[in-house]
Amino acid sequence: MAGPASQPHRIQTRGRLRSRIAKPLLDLLFPPHCVACGRLGSWFCDDCIGKIQMQLPPLCVVCGKPLTSGGTCKQCQRDPLPLDGLRSVAGYQDPLRQAIHALKYEGVRVLAAPLGDLMADYVARLSLPADVLVPVPLHPARERKRGYNQSRLLAHAIANRIGLPVVEALARERNTPAQVHLSRHQRLANVQGAFRATGADLCGQRVLLIDDVCTTGATLAACAHALAPSRPRSIWALTLARAYKSP
Repeated sequence: MAGPASQPHRIQTRGRLRSRIAKPLLDLLFPPHCVACGRLGSWFCDDCIGKIQMQLPPLCVVCGKPLTSGGTCKQCQRDPLPLDGLRSVAGYQDPLRQAIHALKYEGVRVLAAPLGDLMADYVARLSLPADVLVPVPLHPARERKRGYNQSRLLAHAIANRIGLPVVEALARERNTPAQVHLSRHQRLANVQGAFRATGADLCGQRVLLIDDVCTTGATLAACAHALAPSRPRSIWALTLARAYKSP
């Protein structure tokens, strides 16, 4: 007769067995289909992934905006972000936009894997400096409502590919209003003081902030301000997409 010590193992085994049985049944009832083109077989098909145009050099050395030649863009010359560098895999356009929307608002969490792969490939291609990955946090109330933090899912997907640790070095203090209709300066004011450092040891570490979309960089700037007292060696940021917005 099995003793109490065997019960957790039995429960875990049964849970894995149910998962193996349930997934084929769910796939039969709701077969995976590309969130961009609708093709059956996967949630983000290879053809749609192949249409994504990575933002490659020449780029602004600070914010990563595509330029016709190297150097610093006019915006960063006037008002640079408090980051050592910011890069985005691609512009915020279809089909990437559709995949991000499905991950963020439609609960298609499995998209974190292929999207994280894109980010990991970009880290390697541009040799971005990183010792630790720090996801941009959601406010606890917003995360409870959504059920997850998409930036954390992406950070862990990247970590699975490149072997860097994910460190929860930030917490969100204020549940700030949505920024979609705000100007750059309004966004900066909206997130000022919205984040705090959790006390993770980042001294001398090359931090890579992870988020899904960057528009003005206001959220990433607020994160960098919060992390600066932890004395990291550098603070870079990486997002899946960049949405360009006039000041």
